[in-house]
Amino acid sequence: MTVAGRIDDFLRGRGEFSAEGSRALGLGRLWGIAAAAGLFYGVVMGSYCGLSAGRWQQLAYSAAKVPLFLFVTYALCVPAFFVFNSLRGLRTDFRIALSAMTAMQACLAVILASLAPVTALAYLSTPDYGTAVFFNGIVFAAASVSSQIVVLRCYRPLIALDRRHRSMIAVWLTLYVFVGIQAAWVMRPFVGNPDLPVALFRPGAWGNAYVAVIKLTRQVLQ
Repeated sequence: MTVAGRIDDFLRGRGEFSAEGSRALGLGRLWGIAAAAGLFYGVVMGSYCGLSAGRWQQLAYSAAKVPLFLFVTYALCVPAFFVFNSLRGLRTDFRIALSAMTAMQACLAVILASLAPVTALAYLSTPDYGTAVFFNGIVFAAASVSSQIVVLRCYRPLIALDRRHRSMIAVWLTLYVFVGIQAAWVMRPFVGNPDLPVALFRPGAWGNAYVAVIKLTRQVLQ
């Protein structure tokens, strides 16, 4: 089967990607989809700084960091998610629950890749770096919300067995948003500021991401 065919089956929930098939779905296969799609969006995301001499490195950095960001955020959330499942008496179903959350990463990345042309168009229409960063934040938020369709599809058999699984979706989302915002701040830049030299990471990475998000939002909306 072609890559496009496999992704189509994944989005439609057919075959091995159906709610029933997700019980035996390998995590590596899902991460393969997430890595490929995330890399593609990362290239476009890092293109805001341009393609002049030396700037191509930002594209390479961003291409690597988008799938890495998804994996780091996921990995940091898994231990707490496991504990909450255990406290609720749902530990025996954790393998399937983890597959559902891994499928979320793959779906999120595929949605990001599909929005890459929109991001490129926004870059051409946006002279302000802060606005470009804010736009990407909106894109990631929209992709995260849309990817819940896959989570709900994979969780359907679990919820049918025990309705307590429904609360675990909310637990994961809370963890994911909290960790994801800080992880994105630490791993910046993703977009690449044309007025600054290309760098893998920015100085002062360990600041408070939530304060920075509030300041950026105010700046863009003014």
